[in-house]
Amino acid sequence: MTAMPHGRMMAAMYYGVGDVRYEETDIPEIGAGEILVRVKAALTCGTDVKTYKRGHPLLIKNVPALFGHEYAGIVDEVGEDVTQFQPGMRVVATNSAPCGHCFFCKRGRPNLCLRLKENLVNGAFAEYIRVPAPVVEWNTHQIPDDLPFEHAALTEPLACVVHGIEEAGIRLGDTVAIIGAGPIGQMLIMLAKKAGASTVMVSDLADLRRRMAKRAGADIVIDPADENAVQVVRDATAGYGADVVIEAVGLPQTWEQAVDMTRDAGTTVLFGGAATGTKFTVDTVRFHYGQLTLKGVFHLTPRHVEQALRLIIAGDIDPSVLISHEMPLSQIRDALEMMSKGESMKVAIRP
Repeated sequence: MTAMPHGRMMAAMYYGVGDVRYEETDIPEIGAGEILVRVKAALTCGTDVKTYKRGHPLLIKNVPALFGHEYAGIVDEVGEDVTQFQPGMRVVATNSAPCGHCFFCKRGRPNLCLRLKENLVNGAFAEYIRVPAPVVEWNTHQIPDDLPFEHAALTEPLACVVHGIEEAGIRLGDTVAIIGAGPIGQMLIMLAKKAGASTVMVSDLADLRRRMAKRAGADIVIDPADENAVQVVRDATAGYGADVVIEAVGLPQTWEQAVDMTRDAGTTVLFGGAATGTKFTVDTVRFHYGQLTLKGVFHLTPRHVEQALRLIIAGDIDPSVLISHEMPLSQIRDALEMMSKGESMKVAIRP
């Protein structure tokens, strides 16, 4: 165990909706089983934008609070009982970890771990971040010397996508429709193609995202402002609908649209998380007699994290599609505003 670098650091501090400030704060102290990572790259994501725009009762319980959760960096200090990591190691870690012992962990669903909320990590938009012991144990990995930190930081969101694609059950030759072409949608395109989809159709309002979807491998891109997305999907599939539809926006109306795009006996994956308290409706006749499969997919597991990192190291994901800008930490508000307006994909933040 090395001596802790007592002192101060610069960080993005969340004070409330629309109020994120670049200011000085204490370097986090670590305890047994924990590590302190010097952040080399942190990425913006849709959850950060939602938190910035409307708050997040799970991630932000008290203010001011550290902010951001996709990151990679260099181990600066290790706590007592940490043996698998040493100062100087290049690592990536996720924003949570399961306990490994609860009802859902024992049933192979660690993404639903009853203690997941206790192990959340927030604070990547800073010079240093404290990684809790469960995350160190389950979801922290050493990365190769030649892997850029911003590429490694894609591990957490990609792991969620790996989970979603696994649950989608895409088969060779399937037609897949994706609603939403943000960074998550782009990764869904890439992995749907790798899973064997012959045709991938994508719908998104933002011109930048539609253009990036083409680069990611989409065969048909739809502007829902000008076209009836459901009709386009049906016209391209002889009226049947797509074999698999994945919703990656998180709005009740696009959840319903996803069901409408799905063929009878097809699968709808509801990947985008909608706001608490919202509801959506499904035609019971269509659901029953059409033998639809509707799946909610949430978060990731340690296995998905390992798979995602291997895909990144192997070069199977194109980071140039997913990360469009790079900014210093002092411009974090500008980065979040750009992403919320559809003017950027992920922004790599350099503390």
